[in-house]
Amino acid sequence: MKQGNIYVYISIMAVVTYLIRVLPLTLIRKEITNTYIKSFLYYVPYVTLAAMTFPAIIYSTSNKLSATIGFVVCIALGYHRKSLITVALLGSITVFVAETAMRII
Repeated sequence: MKQGNIYVYISIMAVVTYLIRVLPLTLIRKEITNTYIKSFLYYVPYVTLAAMTFPAIIYSTSNKLSATIGFVVCIALGYHRKSLITVALLGSITVFVAETAMRII
């Protein structure tokens, strides 16, 4: 790859990133009143975070089954409104126990 191409790629990425952030500000000047669009935009950050986090959870261990078990435990604890420390610790312990059990079996 030529050195000059890197600067072209970086410039294109910068322009695209800038346009994605500036175009909504310049094109939509009035307040959004549509409840469907407002609801959709409200959940976009949560969906984006979930879409980026879920694959990392599943592929973070040596076995997908142990990661899935830990994920299910974390979801159950979160559903029951346990603290973040509790969810993280018990999820990690669950994955550790599942990995150990799978090595024994």
